[in-house]
Formats: sequence, structure tokens, C-alpha cells
Amino acid sequence: MIRLLTTFLLVLLYSFVDGSSDLSRLKRLMHKADEKPLLSGQSDSLAKQNAVSVAKNSDRVAQGEWKKLNTEPYPGKQDDIVFVDQNRGWYVNGFGRIFHTRDGGLTWEKQLEQQGTFFRCIAFIDSLTGFAGTVGTDYFPNVTDTIPLYGTRDGGKTWKPLSYSGPAVKGLCAIDVVKEPFINHGQLDYKVHLFAVGRVGSPAMFMVSHDGGTTWTSKSMNSACKMLFDIKMLDKNVGFVCAATDEAIEKSNALILKTTDGGNSWKPVYQSSRPFETTWKISMPTAEVAYVSIQSYNPDTTVSQQRVAKSTDGGNSWTEINLVNDQSAREFGLGFVDALHGYVGTLHSGYETRDGGKSWSPVQLGKACNKIRFYQSPNQEIWGISIGVEVRKIEF
Repeated sequence: MIRLLTTFLLVLLYSFVDGSSDLSRLKRLMHKADEKPLLSGQSDSLAKQNAVSVAKNSDRVAQGEWKKLNTEPYPGKQDDIVFVDQNRGWYVNGFGRIFHTRDGGLTWEKQLEQQGTFFRCIAFIDSLTGFAGTVGTDYFPNVTDTIPLYGTRDGGKTWKPLSYSGPAVKGLCAIDVVKEPFINHGQLDYKVHLFAVGRVGSPAMFMVSHDGGTTWTSKSMNSACKMLFDIKMLDKNVGFVCAATDEAIEKSNALILKTTDGGNSWKPVYQSSRPFETTWKISMPTAEVAYVSIQSYNPDTTVSQQRVAKSTDGGNSWTEINLVNDQSAREFGLGFVDALHGYVGTLHSGYETRDGGKSWSPVQLGKACNKIRFYQSPNQEIWGISIGVEVRKIEF
């Protein structure tokens, strides 16, 4: 009876979070060793401009509240959102839709609707040049688009498939942008490097562009991991990916890999000891402090502790900190304003810490908050954006 109840609840959760009605697929997850994870989902750190001092901003931070924005209703978890300034931003979802705002999220216009496409991640270099990744086929129902990456050069008015060299990429879950400063004819300029990884359910693939997205190459990472969910690059050489050790969730441990050569090679810096686990999103508010959400899909109701991985030495070593003792609080996105103050989204809502994870308090982030980004405006104002079932915004 208990197992039947557990299976029924998981069916409901899957249908809600990912907007899928293919219930028979989830039932097979409980019995087959070679099936994919029960759920899927992707946070980020402070935008590339500046890390924020907790002492400088503590008064403003205390006043912040995540406010729900008026967006088109969606039946499940939406995966990614990005802004290039305080006014202009974009978000994507599994209905093949891309939305754009010019007024800081007060209103949104649909720029694209492409049936059969499941958009999973989005990144913009500036107000015109952007990239959108798809999760690919053979994972979610009714997804037919096999193109992993699209690009725009006109602010999202038109999107075109992007070609690449290397092995075929099944799907993508995250894109990161690195702007490398250099002197260009006596002026400060930037070389733009882009990194993308995927996917949930395998295979583990890596994509990179060193010319602002004009050309791309791909490589397999299946020798280092089996699933990839997020990537954070500190510069064009050093970075981290959120991964899993096995495509069969009942065999999988949460895994973090590090590169020091731009993705040519990777080494593990963290691996959990428990089955049914993956990592999900990474937030790195400073060069030394990093946080990673750990997902647990263990059907045993007595396994209820939720955890976050934390590093204080630039990602070379990691410790686990407790989030909440609640099996239903499956983690998704996380984001930190600074080294101490951050948020974690869960299946039902979210949690906030102001002491680096020593303690957590419930906070309203909406259901299945999957991506959290923070930005600093030219006048030093801090604000954040999040997306899950809802889109929310906070201003400090």
C-alpha cells in the first residue's frame, strides 16, 4: 500500500512539474534500472559584472521580496530566464516559446512559438545576440526537435539553427557566457566565449565557442559523467559543471567536475555517497565561494534530508550543508547575492539563508523555481529574477 501511494504521488509530481501527461513513462521509472530520472529541471550566480559585499548591502537586502510578474500561464516548470540590463530580458519554456520584455518584466511579448521544441536554456551576449538551447528528443513526450542550439542576431525577432563541428549533441541544459577583456587598438574590448552542456537523462555533451557564437565545436563528456545540468566558467579556462555519475537514477551520485583547460579535461571535485542523487544548479557569488543544489529522487519516504554542496576555496573542495528535512522539498535552482545571502528553489517553494547556509528560512519563490539570477545596475542597485512555474523579481 505504501509503495502504491508513493508511486501515485510521484506520478502527480512529474505531471505537474514538467507539464507532461505521459504517466506510463513515470511508472516504468519505479521498476526499470535503465530508465531516466523522475524529474528534470536548471540556477546561476551573480551576473558577470561584480560580486556584492554583504556588509554594504545588508540593509537593502533585508527589504527584498520576490514579487510575481504577470506572464503567460504555464502548466509546469519553466527552465531559464536572462536579462541584459534592467529593462530587457528573455525567458523560454517547454512549449517551444520565447518571451521578451522591454520594461523590466512588467509586460512580455511572445517572440517565438515552435511546436515540438522544448527550450531548456537561454543566454544573451548583448541586446541583439542570443542563444537558446533545447533538451532534444527521446526524453519528454511530444518533443520532435533534434536541433540543440538556436541563435539570434536581432534581439530575438528571428531565430536560426546553429551548426557545429564534432559529435552529435542530443540536448542542452545550460549556457554560460565569459567576456574576456583585452586591448583592441588602444581601446578596452571583450572576447566572448560561450560554453554549453547537456543533458538530463544523458548523454553528457559539451559545446564551446570562442568567437562570440559564430562557430561552435562539441565533444562528449560521457567518460567523465553521464548527465550534465549546469555550467559555471570563471574565465575561459577554469570552470565547473553540475553532473551525475549514472544515467540510471537509482545508481546515480551527485557529481561536480572542474576544468582548468577550457573544457578539454575534467576532474571530479565532489561526489555524493547516496543513490538516487544528481546535482542541479551552481551559484558562485565570489571566486572562492560556491553553492550547488543536490537533488534526491529516493522513493524511500524515510530519506528526507535535503542538502546543498558548498565550497569556500574556489571549488577545489566541497562540504554538504543541510537545507531542510523534508522529502517533498526537492531542490531545483539556487542563486546567491553574495557569499552569505542566497536562495534555493524547491518543488513547492523556496528557502533563504543570510549566513552562508548555517540556517534557512522559508520564502515564497513560487513552485519549482529552476533558475535564479542576480544583477547589479550601473548605479549599484541589486536585483534578481527567477523562473519556475512562475516568473518572479526582487529589488533590494
